[in-house]
Parts: sequence; C-alpha cells; structure tokens
Amino acid sequence: MRPRTGLRPGFLLVFQRELVWLRRRRPGLLVLVTLLPLGLMGLLMAIFSAGLATRLPVAVLDLDGSDLSRTIVRTVDATPDVAVARRVADLAEGRRLILSGAVHGLLMIPRDLERDVKSSRRPEIVFFYNAQTLSTGNLVLRGVNNAVPTVAAGIRLSLRTAQGQPMDAAQASLAPIPVQVHGLFNPTMNYAHFLLAALLPSLLQVVVVVASAYSVGLDVETRHRLAILRRLGGGLWPALAGKVLPYTILSLMVLGIADSVLFGLLDLPLRGQRGILLLAGILFLLACQLLGILLALLLRSTAMAVSVGTLLTAPAFGFMGIGFPRLGMGGFAQGYGALLPGTWYLTARIDQTVRGTPSDLSWPPVLVLAAFVIGLAGLTAWRLEGLRARRRRAGSMAVHGGNAS
Repeated sequence: MRPRTGLRPGFLLVFQRELVWLRRRRPGLLVLVTLLPLGLMGLLMAIFSAGLATRLPVAVLDLDGSDLSRTIVRTVDATPDVAVARRVADLAEGRRLILSGAVHGLLMIPRDLERDVKSSRRPEIVFFYNAQTLSTGNLVLRGVNNAVPTVAAGIRLSLRTAQGQPMDAAQASLAPIPVQVHGLFNPTMNYAHFLLAALLPSLLQVVVVVASAYSVGLDVETRHRLAILRRLGGGLWPALAGKVLPYTILSLMVLGIADSVLFGLLDLPLRGQRGILLLAGILFLLACQLLGILLALLLRSTAMAVSVGTLLTAPAFGFMGIGFPRLGMGGFAQGYGALLPGTWYLTARIDQTVRGTPSDLSWPPVLVLAAFVIGLAGLTAWRLEGLRARRRRAGSMAVHGGNAS
C-alpha cells in the first residue's frame, strides 16, 4: 500500500515527510536551525562591525603640571587607540574609575618630570590598566606605549641637536639599528576578520550537532518510531539520509548567508580558493550532523543526546586557538580541540581567507575533516547494524516463544 503522497517508500518520502514536519509539527526546530543562528550572527556582526575598538577612555593623574606633561597627555590623546576622558586628583580616584569600568587605564605622570628630564635623570611614567580584560587592556597599553616613547625620542633628539650634534647623526644615535615591523595577514587587527570569523563556525557547530541529535533522537528513542522510519525509507540508511538532508541544506544556506555578509559588507578577505573553502564547509557540516546522529543512536534518549551534544560543543571556542594559541595549551586542551570538527574547519577557513595559504599547504585540515566524516559515518553504520541485529534477535525470540506455546 502506497502512502498518501503517492511516493514509494524510500529516500524521497522521508525527505518530504521531514520538510512537512519542520513546517507544521516542529517549528521550534526550524527556528533553531535557521532564525536562531542568523539572529545570533546578526547580533555578533553588529557588535564587531566597527572592526577595531578605538578611542578607549583612560584617565590621567598629572602630578607635574608642566609643559612636558601636557605634551605627553596631548600625544596620548592623539593616538587612535585611547582617549583621555578623565583627569583625577589621586590614585584612589583612578582605581575606582578602573574598577567601575568608566576608564580602561590610568596614566600617572610623576612630580618634577620636566626638571628631571632636563637634568638628564630617568623619571618613570606609570600606566595602570586592567589585565583581566585582554583586548581592551592590550589596546590601551599599545596606545600609551606608542605615545610616550615618541615624546621621549623627541626630547632626546632636541637635547642632542641643542648640544650641536647634526640632525642626521642625532637620529641615527637614537635608533642605530632600525626595525621595520610588518603585520601579516591581519595588519589592522580587525576583529571581524578573525574573531567574528571564528565565532560563526563555533556557533554553527553547536546548532548543527544539537539539531541533528534532536531530530534523529525523536525517531530512534522508541522502537515503533524507528520501525516506522525504516519502513518509510525502505531501510535505515536511506531513511536517515532523507531525514537529515533538509537540515544539511538549511545549514548550508545559513553559512552562505553569513559568509555573504562577511565577505560583502564587512570586507573579510578571500585570499585563498573558494572551492577549498566550500569543500571544507560541507565536510564540516556533515561531520557535525554525523556527530549528532551518532549521539542520538548511542544514547537512545533525545534529552540526553541534546544535553551531551551541547556539553561537547558549547565550550569548543576556547579550544580552537583564537583567544589562546593551541601550541601553548596543555595536552587535554589540545586533544579536546583536535577531536572537534570546528577546530579544523576554522583552520581551513583562516587559511583560505586572511592567510591566503597556498593550495599544497591547505589540504591537511580539509583531509582531517574528511576523516571525521568517514570515521563518524563508520561508527554510525556500526551502531545501525547493532540496532538491526538486536531487532532480528528480538523477532527470532518472539517466533520461538510463539512456537513453544
């Protein structure tokens, strides 16, 4: 007897059934796969759309009040990283401002600074900042470190020329071995080009694993639902393929929309090959789906599969090597990151975007993703064969029990 759709049992029937269920019976799952990641990506893109944090507020405690101290304050305020927002009367007030978050640093200029400089002494300018906030702390520290040595170099240069030393000789004596620093791959330190590009795969990894575990878990947590799915698909493999394909298509659409915004609006560079990037994205999504399917088949409880999938993937961003390099991590952290497909997709993604890695060096992370897909597919097949063998044994025991009676 054919189903009402007129389709024979097989892949297409399950595919059509899942599309209908997504629209009518599981709208929450449809929101989870599409609207939720797009909304979160939109929020993250709005946060990082500026690309680089500039004009971060700092406070100044000027105990000297001289022309030199005012020059230092103006130079610090002129840097693009920081802005002198407050002047304080003592260290206690500056500490309160830093703790409250009103400013990100405090520049203290000591008394008698100008007199000590003219007397060839070495006075110290102190800068306090919150090292717990790595990004803002490093940015304000960079701004102050760029401004104060510039003023100091100008003072030393003027003192040498005042003593009759030629300008060229004075400049050469200040920097006898000049160093040219060139930032590679992301010279502007644009956060959208590396941090936002890393947040999107880690977010998709959580969504895809959880959605796959939930959708498959609803059909495999009880025997009769799994039997219905098998009959509709004409076998477990075509049934599972038809069931997860809608989510694969939706996830690819979400990734495509996000990348369109990144490359089109936020000017993320694409220095590598589009084909390698696309292949890595497909393998990444398939690996995440197979991981969710395997959790659903092993645990046989939708709630447990979703919980374990979330537990495995939610902290993955900390082990991908963006906020902290993987080479500096311990053995557990390196192993944990290596066991997640998002780490290798992020490597391939950075290689093909900001780094522009040559083709012969771009394949290792893609091959690792392919190994993930093959390995997880093999484990899924092993689990399906185990379920099939258990069903056969249960049927055989039922037949023998009927004959005995």
